[in-house]
Amino acid sequence: MFHFTIGMDPTIAQIGPFVLAWHGLLTAVAIFVAVAVIHREFGRRGLSLQRFDGLAFWTIVGGIFGARLLYVIDHAGYFIDHPREALAIQEGGLAIYGAVIGGFFSVLLLTRLYGYPFGRVVDAIAPGLLLAQAIGRIGCLINGDAWGAPTSGPFAVTYTHPDALLPGDLLGVPTHPYPIYDLLMNLAVLGVVLWLGQRRLPAGATFAAFAALYAVGRFCISYVRQENVWFWGLQEAQVVSIAVLGTALVALAILLRQRQPRSESLAAD
Repeated sequence: MFHFTIGMDPTIAQIGPFVLAWHGLLTAVAIFVAVAVIHREFGRRGLSLQRFDGLAFWTIVGGIFGARLLYVIDHAGYFIDHPREALAIQEGGLAIYGAVIGGFFSVLLLTRLYGYPFGRVVDAIAPGLLLAQAIGRIGCLINGDAWGAPTSGPFAVTYTHPDALLPGDLLGVPTHPYPIYDLLMNLAVLGVVLWLGQRRLPAGATFAAFAALYAVGRFCISYVRQENVWFWGLQEAQVVSIAVLGTALVALAILLRQRQPRSESLAAD
């Protein structure tokens, strides 16, 4: 039975109003690692690094904004009563889907401004993004802001620190270790993305495949979460997963269909 207890204080240090939390620290580490991996992917794929710093910076800003915005929307009831806490991102509370969507639209705009090929750029971003999400989930595991539902199963985590970010009625209660499930899912998708990166696929197809695979995985593991239900018994992440999966499959079909005539033409020659 793999049942473990987390009694760590989510806060590392506090100086006046500034709070350094484990989630904030690991988010910073995740961003640093992602930028390093994406920088390497740019070089490997022959993409210019001349405007890389600006692209990376504003994509991070867009990703953080989207991540916090979606989290605040999903927990609107709490933030209506505590509006000042809406900006306290260093304490945790970032929706990964919001980060992906916010970053995606930032890249869409920035590639047009900087003259980068959009498809090749998002393909280069996918490995770093997945690795960053996996690292970020370690912070979620420590502070309890991505809690699972109560479980009597053989694999569980119990939070005991009073400042853990899960609901108070779950303190001392065995719950599904959702951040671990999500971390493992990200690493599994990363393996597929790295494999696809060695194949001769149309630009953007690797990212579309990543989005589709991640959507399926996220939809499934969200059943062990305890989050707000939006409609039809589905949580926020599951609703977004359906939209992302549909969009990704359409994009993938279009990209692969565009490739087919070219292949047939080469065969005819």
